[in-house]
Amino acid sequence: MSSNGKPTPQPPAGGNGPPKMYQRPIYRPQQAPAKRRRGGRSCPFSCCCCFFWTALVVLLLAFLAAVAGGAFYLLYRPQRPAFTLTAARVTRLSLSPSATAPALSDAIDVTLTARNPNRKLAYLYDDFAVTAATAANAVPLGEASAPGFAHGAGNVTVIRATVSASALAVDPAAAASDVKRSGEFTIALDLETRAGVRVGALKTKKIGILVHCDGVKVAAPAPAPAAPAKSKKKLAKAAVAAAVAPAADAPAPAASAAVDDAPAPPAAATSVARVCQVRIRVKIWKWTF
Repeated sequence: MSSNGKPTPQPPAGGNGPPKMYQRPIYRPQQAPAKRRRGGRSCPFSCCCCFFWTALVVLLLAFLAAVAGGAFYLLYRPQRPAFTLTAARVTRLSLSPSATAPALSDAIDVTLTARNPNRKLAYLYDDFAVTAATAANAVPLGEASAPGFAHGAGNVTVIRATVSASALAVDPAAAASDVKRSGEFTIALDLETRAGVRVGALKTKKIGILVHCDGVKVAAPAPAPAAPAKSKKKLAKAAVAAAVAPAADAPAPAASAAVDDAPAPPAAATSVARVCQVRIRVKIWKWTF
């Protein structure tokens, strides 16, 4: 027995070597095995499910919209309004002779007929912005405005406007080629507005539309001819006779009678029954189509 009170270990049998100390094995805590996530493979599956249901909802909404649109078409048979240019007349036209910066002054009276072919739909128009330009090189000829109106079912409305410009700077080469002070030249007319549809008490949102009339042939008004020499002589004789003849005599012919003998200038050319195109204007951010 040792001095500390512990029994002295006995040497192994048949061994003469030093005694060996007994060592306990070192305790090493074992780490718990990592648990496997049950949802490790469910994320792609959930994304696929979300995409599937989203696509299904979109297709369902598209189908319902198609059904509603088909039912609306069968019930109301919507048609676009028809615009016809019935008259276009140039009442004033002058172009300065400057070769570098010519100025254009003109006035064009236009008359259009708007017809609503629908039986159950009405159109609501805002004010119209009317512009005109030459057909070849788009030389501006002025602008005007026309009041908006409610276009009832089966209604025919007449639109009148005077497109005018005063000292408008134009391109010299294009103006010399397109604007003719004698003879016919071709112009294009545009009317821009916003229109909505009314079905009973229901009104839709207004969208932009463009009414385009091209191939309109007009001519400048002919200048008034000078008074002939015979008329001037008759006017002088009438004035002398009125001064010499007594009051009891028959009155001398009026001076205007001699002037009326001069022929009146011919009327400007008029374009009749020109069908216009109606286009829908769609604006996406900064671009208009």
